[in-house]
Amino acid sequence: MNQNMSSALRRTLLLKVISKPQPTREDVESVIELTANKVVEALEAQSMTLYLLEDDRLSFEYVYYSPTLWEDFPERESEFEKKREQLLKMKLPKGTGVVGSVIASGRPAFYSFEQDGDSLHSLPQQTGFEISSMLTVPLKTSTRTVGAIQVLNKEPFADDDVFTDDDLAFLGEVAEYSAPLLQRALDPGYRPDDRETAKFIARFTENRLVLGEDDLEVDENLVSAVGEAIIRRTQILPYKRLSSVSVAALMTNPLDFPNRENFQTSTDLKVEEIAVAPHSLIDALLKKHIGATATEEDGPKVDSEEMAEIADVIGVEYAETAEGAEDEDFSDEDSAPIIQLANRIIEDAYVSGASDIHIEPQEKELVVRYRVDGVCAEKLHLPSKVTGALVARLKVMADLDIAEKRLPQDGRIIFKRFTKKNIDIDLRIATGPMNFGEKVVMRILDKTKSALPITSLGFSQENLERYRECIVQPYGMILHCGPTGSGKSMTLFSALREIAAPDINIQTAEDPIEYTVPGINQMQMHRQIGLTFARALRAYLRMDPDVILVGEIRDQETAEIAVEAALTGHLLLSTLHTNDAPSSIARFSDMGIEPFMISASLLVVCAQRLMRRVCKSCCTHYTPEGNEAEILQRALDGWIGEIPRASEYGCPKCGGNGMKGRVGIHELMRNNDELTKAINSGGDSAAIKRVAMETGMKTLHQDSMLKVKEGVSTVMEALGTVPTDLFLAKKHEHEMKVQQAAPAAAE
Repeated sequence: MNQNMSSALRRTLLLKVISKPQPTREDVESVIELTANKVVEALEAQSMTLYLLEDDRLSFEYVYYSPTLWEDFPERESEFEKKREQLLKMKLPKGTGVVGSVIASGRPAFYSFEQDGDSLHSLPQQTGFEISSMLTVPLKTSTRTVGAIQVLNKEPFADDDVFTDDDLAFLGEVAEYSAPLLQRALDPGYRPDDRETAKFIARFTENRLVLGEDDLEVDENLVSAVGEAIIRRTQILPYKRLSSVSVAALMTNPLDFPNRENFQTSTDLKVEEIAVAPHSLIDALLKKHIGATATEEDGPKVDSEEMAEIADVIGVEYAETAEGAEDEDFSDEDSAPIIQLANRIIEDAYVSGASDIHIEPQEKELVVRYRVDGVCAEKLHLPSKVTGALVARLKVMADLDIAEKRLPQDGRIIFKRFTKKNIDIDLRIATGPMNFGEKVVMRILDKTKSALPITSLGFSQENLERYRECIVQPYGMILHCGPTGSGKSMTLFSALREIAAPDINIQTAEDPIEYTVPGINQMQMHRQIGLTFARALRAYLRMDPDVILVGEIRDQETAEIAVEAALTGHLLLSTLHTNDAPSSIARFSDMGIEPFMISASLLVVCAQRLMRRVCKSCCTHYTPEGNEAEILQRALDGWIGEIPRASEYGCPKCGGNGMKGRVGIHELMRNNDELTKAINSGGDSAAIKRVAMETGMKTLHQDSMLKVKEGVSTVMEALGTVPTDLFLAKKHEHEMKVQQAAPAAAE
């Protein structure tokens, strides 16, 4: 085992242990590794052994020898290593030696050569080195003793020659909070008190421990301002405001970085100071200051082990049934395991921060995938026989026709109807027939989230100023374009949030309603009864609107009414599915809109994508060379400098991915005289793009490289999100030819 475990690795192991409802044998080793390294470093011990009591036998679980034992005799290193390996294979009778008596009595033992020389006289024959002092403490919980920790000798470089009473107290404290975790891993029936778990977490994360209401003063106004929903969802209770943008908070697990980021996104408050508290205390404080409990069962936490157990039950059940009925379709959507599995999948995806859930039937199995930070990852594998039942259950939840399996369907799940947990989300569901069964994709719509401030979306300073000038115009059309999941809706609602005021009438037509913004009127589309975007727009023009948002322009009728609204004194915002901003002109032309109508109504087109951020905790920086340097210089007018590179192994904060979160990149094409002439003359997308760039537009590629320059993301991620610009490459090639020709002309 690594005797110099890094702080990051300790945190990773700790998170792994405390996040499982039932740890495995591997987790026992993790707790032992954590405990041993903590003891060796803090006490500067020359040797340490950790024993566990199993079936009335003492086993050596961890043996450490310091290199100082053989620094004068290097040949002895192999001798100590061989001895360590022998001890790890040994088991001793329960009452053997000092360790046996400490375990039997439950009391620690402290020996030093000056006071107990006779007792220590025989030990060098067993250890292979002289003993000057020894500490032995029991690993004891409220119900049993599970083992012991023994340390021998101070290191030669330590301040003290022998162990002290303070060292004994420290070792006893480590044993006190490590023992419950070890017993929990060894005994499936044992459940440690949440206070004991809080002690363990606080010690190893080096955070303050709070066990009672009297230990801190809670700012009730702060708790009320943050709100019950956010505290329950994130399990973070802010108790003191440190500044206008930061707070001190209680958490059960300070390593829960996704919830910390969720809290900051939802409140614009950063958790600067953390105190560890048991679940019961946070529940009590919530009840006291908000008037409702946030128990572990109620909070938005999902037991991944429980989901795995349900999947195992289903796997066994369907595998056994399938043996005698190969062609039978098992579609009992009302069976308890299927209902539980459907709920657990949705709950787990929500807690994981997923935006979409994919239920995909394959030839021999059913695969469940989540999309997190724009990347799909497999989460669960189930027998193929489960497909019919699970899809039918999801259709029932969405009020779809379970008998129709040949045509695509789409609907909405209001998840609050099907769960007792405090997870207030809706899901936009789409089904479609594939070659091995029906596929289901669900988009998670978190009703507790509101639109972010416009300054938090990743706009460059230049683009932000230009965009803000457009959204305060009295009339005209603002379009956002990009593929599904590129953040168009979030940007539009952030804009509405910024301009919303009592003297402005804002009306939206959406399918579905994704974000709720106070002060605006939102209408849900229902195509089944004829309530379409076009019909909603016609109705809105008779309802005295100032600003109209249309979820999407997808047909000629909607496009015509949208242009008419923009030309008759209304500010109209909408989305369009095109690859970049200039292509939106061609898309409108394809829908039958005259070029002069487009140029007269258009204010700005914003194309956007979401690009993954590099993890700031573990990234490294370097100066690019070769092709990378050339790409950066072309996009950023010759700039070159240090840029970030994602860590290959990641860290606990990013979950080992090297990337964490996403940021928007934008291409802002604002209308002007030159662009109006190009549109009216019927110019193609390439010609319009050239004019837009010559009049100040930065392309998606240029903006992505700007994020690289600012240290937000990496070159590889930027190129993987949007390709390089052909226009920039040709421009660079032309400039190079001009530079080469200049000296020749001079000669």
